[in-house]
Amino acid sequence: MNTAAAEPVSHSLKGARRWVVKVGSSLVTDGGKGLDATAIATWSEQIAALIEGGAEVVMVSSGAIAEGVKRLGWRKRPTGIPELQAAAAVGQMGLVHMYESQLKERGLASAQILLTHADMADRERYLNARATLLTLLRMRVVPVVNENDTVVTDEIKVGDNDTLGALVANLIEADAYVILTDQPGLYTADPRKNPDAQFVHEAQAGRPELEAMAGGAGSSVGTGGMLTKILAARRAAGSGTSTVIAWGREPDVLPRLARGEAIGTHLYAATAKHAARKQWMANHLQLRGRITVDDGAVRQLVSGGKSLLPIGVTQVVGEFQRGDVIAVCAPGGQEIARGLVNYASAECRLIARKPSSQIAALLGHAQEPELIHRDNLTVVGGG
Repeated sequence: MNTAAAEPVSHSLKGARRWVVKVGSSLVTDGGKGLDATAIATWSEQIAALIEGGAEVVMVSSGAIAEGVKRLGWRKRPTGIPELQAAAAVGQMGLVHMYESQLKERGLASAQILLTHADMADRERYLNARATLLTLLRMRVVPVVNENDTVVTDEIKVGDNDTLGALVANLIEADAYVILTDQPGLYTADPRKNPDAQFVHEAQAGRPELEAMAGGAGSSVGTGGMLTKILAARRAAGSGTSTVIAWGREPDVLPRLARGEAIGTHLYAATAKHAARKQWMANHLQLRGRITVDDGAVRQLVSGGKSLLPIGVTQVVGEFQRGDVIAVCAPGGQEIARGLVNYASAECRLIARKPSSQIAALLGHAQEPELIHRDNLTVVGGG
């Protein structure tokens, strides 16, 4: 672990292509005084620079409830769910319009994405959200993500946008997760109380001592403190995403991070992104069914790293839904791969041995041309 007196930082975000950037309420709303147009313009400018350099960026922005509280004339943030939902509904209008106008000035289109924990837990909704986000990124559109506070309940509430950002990083397999906050990063102790506290430049995400260092919430505007950021970094690392916690007012913080500069606290993932996702699918215990493929499909999957198309499927066994993890077997029955399926078992039986161009005619809709996309498929066993 690198502190102020240790060796220089050895990890960086240089070369990161897919970014999730989370901005906290205290920054977006200027400490709760209402949306800060200048700050949002600054981050929009930096996002434009990243995209111009070939990056893909998802913005996770707090601020809807804080802006709603201001617009409704309330003196403080409420605690009741119905009041929070009302504030979010009012504030979301201004927040989205602000990002849309600022990004548009820089030649970028934007999109609003509202998510709940249920969207991540349900495999079909997970796939739908993932497909939407990845499509927007391919179109050079900036998704602006927030928790769907207008309909959320205690049971499905993500709870803070630090966690939501980590879930989005998992969802799209981001290379980098940047949490912009009103603190410069993590210290070994609360520097406001302990003058001997040292700044942590770098550490492996998920180390237990990091949680001990993190204090409580430092602002009355948002819901997250440093602890939620440390826990979010651990969650992001599960899919191989490294996290940086940095001061949101740092000049050109995003382009400088992209150039490899050491800013804030870098919590790096111990497992590479590709390996982390493959390991998750390979170890998945709840296989819902299996399909058998022909020899040509086996070669394409094992040697070519291709997606599985319906034309290569010869048999469908079991009952499963879109988004379930299923096994892919060779003609002899040996499992060669597993992955997240794009169609339910009944639909798979209808389109098996058929070219992808016929999916829409056979089913009346076409979710994807692939039965299992290569990004959602891992070779296992002897493959």
